[in-house]
Amino acid sequence: MTQELQNKIIIVGGGFGGIRTALDLEKKNLPASKIILISDKPHFEYHPALYRIVTGKSPLEVCIPLQDIFEGKKVEVVEDSIIEANLEQRELKGISGSRYSFNFLVLALGSETTYFNIPGLKEYSFGFKSINEALRLRRHLHELFETCKISDKDLEEDVCRLHFIIVGGGASGVELAGELAIYTRKLAKKHQLNPSLITIDLIEAASRLLPTLPEEVSEKARKRLQSLGVNIFLNRRVTEGEVKKVYLKDMQMKTETVIWTAGVKPHHLFYKIQGLEQDKQERVIVDKLLQAKNFQNIFIIGDAAATPYAGLAQTAIYDGNFVAEVIRRKILGISVEKCQYYPLKPSYAIPIGPGWAAVLSGNYRFFGRFGWWLRRLADLRFFLSILPFRKALLAFQSGKTLCEICSICSVDEGKN
Repeated sequence: MTQELQNKIIIVGGGFGGIRTALDLEKKNLPASKIILISDKPHFEYHPALYRIVTGKSPLEVCIPLQDIFEGKKVEVVEDSIIEANLEQRELKGISGSRYSFNFLVLALGSETTYFNIPGLKEYSFGFKSINEALRLRRHLHELFETCKISDKDLEEDVCRLHFIIVGGGASGVELAGELAIYTRKLAKKHQLNPSLITIDLIEAASRLLPTLPEEVSEKARKRLQSLGVNIFLNRRVTEGEVKKVYLKDMQMKTETVIWTAGVKPHHLFYKIQGLEQDKQERVIVDKLLQAKNFQNIFIIGDAAATPYAGLAQTAIYDGNFVAEVIRRKILGISVEKCQYYPLKPSYAIPIGPGWAAVLSGNYRFFGRFGWWLRRLADLRFFLSILPFRKALLAFQSGKTLCEICSICSVDEGKN
């Protein structure tokens, strides 16, 4: 086996963790090493800003080409979707038919939506985990406003069309509800519709919004959403979904728009890989080096790893940085005995409508416009960490138009 093959590093996943691992490894300039990043998309999706796409901002604010991130870097980017992984043989198979051998493997595949086997929900609801899903939802919103005609005889139908239900009171649901409350009023005005017909309901199964955060933050978020006209239903679980109805445990709601933000699970590939052990949340059990249990040089990072705070972008970035250092030590023959993964307690910055955000960082809490600017600075800081300065500013400043979907709204494109 050649030295080059001994140092062949494959990273699967072009999200926060995968990109951070690749960039950090490339900076280390490891001898006789080849870094390959395999992603099923040619771009990186900045998930914390997906809600901005739904409410009319440019996809450029969320979509960053991988070639821009790795331009001039010694990282080979391969567009393929891995469908099989033989960890014993150290080989991957892509949907393209290509096979990839490796000596170090980093699985940074993230998570995907789960519907908890609720009948009809997957077929009739809108997901919120990708740019394509966000664009599909945005297109749907514009179609509703274009076709909705106010008159006495179809008033009930118009109310149904303009009733939006968001299921899931975590960060994604809260962020989307706040933006949607403002955005739908703008659409109503542009389409000369009565904004009083718009109803936005946020449904959460727990006893409060943002149930993993302190109660003070939950209460501030609740008051902010209610001030924007969002109806909040707590301790409610969706039991069934149809085209125009959502059934809760003790009531039903008429709607043509159900947005599901309530559940995620590890990427489906993890369920196919032989030899991985999973915890009760179906996350992969890892050791102190983030190696899959019983495997050497095979790392699980981000959403699918059974670690505290998994599921957050900050955790995936932290994991990528840690694993890059472990790989460096292994390649250079430096002991990894002193390397141990210590979970990093994350900060939270949750925007709820334009100009307002709840921020929690250690013992510090900020609300309102100052919190909003802290969130925007966090966005800029991330863009600067993966892009050259000029491109980072372009990504940060994108999305100045209201929308790009319908003819009525596009009249004022560039003025908002």
